[in-house]
Amino acid sequence: MGYAPSGWLSAAMRSLPLGTAYTVWTGVGAVGAFVAGIVFFGEQASVIRFVAAVLIVSGLVLMKIGDQA
Repeated sequence: MGYAPSGWLSAAMRSLPLGTAYTVWTGVGAVGAFVAGIVFFGEQASVIRFVAAVLIVSGLVLMKIGDQA
């Protein structure tokens, strides 16, 4: 994969402010790691963990909406 992820972040920063782009970047990584842990590594899928993932995604959506205001 090499430098591709940093290229994707750079491309996202063309249309999003730095703070929002980085927040989305880290949020997607966190939720992706959560899903990968459940799917590929058999980690526990509790209600609390799903609520936390939903809150992360909600925060990402609010950051994007906040940039448009």
